[in-house]
Amino acid sequence: MEHLADELRRLDLLIHLKLLKHRKPASLLDQFKGLVLSEEEISELLASPAICADIENTASPNPAEEESLFKSLSHLDSQIEQRQAISLKDGINLSLLHVSRLFRLTRFEERCLLVCLAPEIDRKYEKLYSYLQDDITRKTPCADLLLDLLCNTFQEKLIARQAFDPGAPLLKHGLLQMTSSLPSAPMPLLSCPIKLDDRIANILLGFGQMDARIESLARLVYPQEDCDPRGLDEGIRSRTLNFIHSHFSGARHAKQNLVFYFHGPYGAGTGSLTRSICRELGLLLIMADVERILSEPLGFKEAIRLIGREALLQPAALCLENFDLLANDDKRLSEIKSLAEVISTFCKLTFLLGDRSWKPRELFNEHVFIDLKFSVPDENARNLLWQTLAREHIAEDVNLGALASKFRLTPGQIQDALKQAQNLALWRSPEDGKITAADLDAACRAQSNPKLGSLAHKIDARYEWNDIVLSRDQHEQITEICNQARLRHIVYGEWGFDRKLSLGKGLNALFSGPPGTGKTMAAEVIANELRLDLYKIDLSQVVSKYIGETEKNLHQIFHEAQSSSAILFFDEADALFGKRSEVKDAHDRYANIEIGYLLQKMEEYDGVAILATNLRQNMDDAFVRRMHCVIEFPFPDEEFRQRIWKVIFPTEAPLASDVDFAALAREIRLAGGNIKNIALAAAFYAASDGKVIRMSHLIQAARREYQKLGRTWNEAEWITQGRFIS
Repeated sequence: MEHLADELRRLDLLIHLKLLKHRKPASLLDQFKGLVLSEEEISELLASPAICADIENTASPNPAEEESLFKSLSHLDSQIEQRQAISLKDGINLSLLHVSRLFRLTRFEERCLLVCLAPEIDRKYEKLYSYLQDDITRKTPCADLLLDLLCNTFQEKLIARQAFDPGAPLLKHGLLQMTSSLPSAPMPLLSCPIKLDDRIANILLGFGQMDARIESLARLVYPQEDCDPRGLDEGIRSRTLNFIHSHFSGARHAKQNLVFYFHGPYGAGTGSLTRSICRELGLLLIMADVERILSEPLGFKEAIRLIGREALLQPAALCLENFDLLANDDKRLSEIKSLAEVISTFCKLTFLLGDRSWKPRELFNEHVFIDLKFSVPDENARNLLWQTLAREHIAEDVNLGALASKFRLTPGQIQDALKQAQNLALWRSPEDGKITAADLDAACRAQSNPKLGSLAHKIDARYEWNDIVLSRDQHEQITEICNQARLRHIVYGEWGFDRKLSLGKGLNALFSGPPGTGKTMAAEVIANELRLDLYKIDLSQVVSKYIGETEKNLHQIFHEAQSSSAILFFDEADALFGKRSEVKDAHDRYANIEIGYLLQKMEEYDGVAILATNLRQNMDDAFVRRMHCVIEFPFPDEEFRQRIWKVIFPTEAPLASDVDFAALAREIRLAGGNIKNIALAAAFYAASDGKVIRMSHLIQAARREYQKLGRTWNEAEWITQGRFIS
């Protein structure tokens, strides 16, 4: 502030000199100065020296006073220069010089900032500038006043005029704001009013808060803020830090800006690593969201310029989240070019965070660009992270290893799941608050990406083992599926099979059989047993007549399912997974490409995928080979139908004594799905007639089911032969 005070005293001397040179005898029209042009004033303008004459040759009405002012100005310049040198030597920050160095300003440009800063400190300068510009409404300086105050000769003015070019630092970086009249009637440059940018005014006065225009778009992260290092890969963190130190300490690349592109699934640690690095370096960090910037009325180009300039002013590293919105949109090339220019101008260290890989091509050739992919940790790493984070408030019977195996969560998702499980436990039992396995399962499932719902239908799995009728072999095979999904952490983690296999670590099962034989029910039993979400794929939305769309849909399904550890259930899969046809036309060729792509995605998928088909003979042999197990669901015989009839009714349902399950199983030759429909319809008949489910209700419901199927059933013959007596 002492430095600014000295500079303002110098400005006062310059203004005094300016007034001295233009002092005139008093006139009656002085009270209308700036509002009236007199004939006398016009005559003086015509009689003034030629345009190229030096200002210093203009006669002064008081040479002695002028000489005294020049001496005072010279003495003050010398004093300011000496005090500046001492301050810089002692490490004292002089804000005006700091801004001048940051934006590489000339001495003239630096003093322009000071002249424009003066009205922000003392309103007397508004009156002085109005008087000097012969206009009481003009309270900020124009370019002509700046040139007149700070230049001594016409040649100096011509050279200094370049400072007001749009490509020069003052206007290019928005340090000064030059306003003109309407575009239809533009002002000459010399007449344009000039105002100091509010953020620059604040930093010159020593205020460090961010620019108000970007407060809703970005936030400032201080090195002192807590940053949980748990879950971060210490090897990557150390290597990144060493690389940054080496880059900026080396003579070869130190002048090049450094750009990191961290990409990976949500919660993989890209943001945490960025904050941890800046904390270790003692750097401020500006974190901004690309999604918010794109929706800002200010416009992307102006908003990113202000954010980048703020990174230079603080100084701070810059971090842009959700960078995919720019990187993977061909229509956003102009925004990426604007960002590249901002990074070149303002940002020594930049972090770009996204989900997918991206190649910048020639846009960042002048920078050192480092692409770093973050993946979901393997099962051992996830198990260790669970053990590290879940030390307190966990019930003793919780198997964290099985949890790590079942849910392929990133470190961030694991932390989010633990917080949510804690809330669930407190809601269930405020006194105890112990987190149970059910709490953790529910919280982990909640990390499922909702985007999967756009191409798949989430099934609320309700069926358990007691609800389904299976043969011994079927029961054993489904149990094996559950065990393989549940014990992955032992086989792939502890026993090291994860290192031996690059693909095919998921579990693919084929359920084959006629409609209504229990394929969907068995999938629900598995989902319920494993406590995983079950998604039924809607093939009508997946398969597209447009080339490439089917592959795009399949990629999205498997990508989202991977992050949510969901079970994928493809019903009537032979429509999509049928035998590859002989290539006779372009349609056949692209259809085979889709099937080949699907085979690839199934091999890459680490979760459980269940394919259900009514006609196994239509399945491609390549698909069958890739199945870990194939379970047949045949049409139920009489014994199985009787077992289905016995389990189909809830214990609360009132059954009359005349209900004969053996007779129903013998005479009604339908699959389990149809039996379920008959039982439900009979229950509604009974609810409106006596409130007890009788054999007559079941016969009536069976007749309706046969009609629906377009089949005949000789109910009268069954009754007359004594098979059923009402």
